[in-house]
Amino acid sequence: MGKENQTYLTEFILLGFSSDRRTQILLFVIFLIIYLLTVFGNLLIILLIHIDSRLHTPMYFFLKNLSFTDLCFSTTIVPQMLSHLLIMRKTISFTRCSIQMLFFLIAGCTESSLLAVMSYDRYVAVCKPLHYSTLMTQRICVQLVMGCWASGAFVSLVDTTFTLCLPYQGQNIIKHYFCEPPALLKLASADTYSTEMTIFAMGVVILLGPVSLILFSYWNIISTVIEIQSEEGRLKVFSTCGSHFIVVFFFYGSTIFTYMQPNLKQMNKGDKVVSVFYSVITSMMNPFIYSLRNKDVKEAFRKVFGKWCL
Repeated sequence: MGKENQTYLTEFILLGFSSDRRTQILLFVIFLIIYLLTVFGNLLIILLIHIDSRLHTPMYFFLKNLSFTDLCFSTTIVPQMLSHLLIMRKTISFTRCSIQMLFFLIAGCTESSLLAVMSYDRYVAVCKPLHYSTLMTQRICVQLVMGCWASGAFVSLVDTTFTLCLPYQGQNIIKHYFCEPPALLKLASADTYSTEMTIFAMGVVILLGPVSLILFSYWNIISTVIEIQSEEGRLKVFSTCGSHFIVVFFFYGSTIFTYMQPNLKQMNKGDKVVSVFYSVITSMMNPFIYSLRNKDVKEAFRKVFGKWCL
């Protein structure tokens, strides 16, 4: 058959998690609750930081941006997943699939960079407190956040372009619940080696790079904290770093497992479950682990909403 007569796919079918109706309803309820908590938690953080002037510091500026990123991240995936759990025909057009993949990667890669910047902020605050005000000025903080979004957009554009430039013909069933490169590569009608190597290289930049900075920051923080005479001070820093490390483990552990595999086309059912951690769970966990356990945030909450309750 001539190349001009070949038919390229215009839509995909997303298999999701299960074909059993009861399981789909149960998953719908679970993911709806998770999504509502994600939206409520992150919007609350953004609102509190915006209203309370005591939270206008570099750390909370980064947290505010992290919450916005989490909202974008989750909203790119979960609403469509919820609708597909309720309908029989789980189709998505090639265009919508491309857009979802682009914005999912932008939000995800930006979050990866933001988590690294936040660890650097804590490193400067704990290890170089006398230089904190000069190293973390408002201008530098804005530049760091802009750099996070720029790096996220760059990596997303590269991964999406290389993935979508492949021909997709014949099989149109994606064994996943949303469009991301590893799931889509399995349907490609051409050799995917160069695309896989490109995605791997981008993973080194946007995943292993930030992880290295985070490990460096927390290693120095722990080394500094051990020398603190006050036991209360040590417990406070260890508590904060420990909760942050939980998020780092879930987010980077699951994304590295998915995107840094030697053969992305060998994605299996277990990978689908792993992807839930970085695409759904982490966005819900972040506001509760990073902010809502924080004393300053709790005081801001009482200040803002205490008036309404009286």
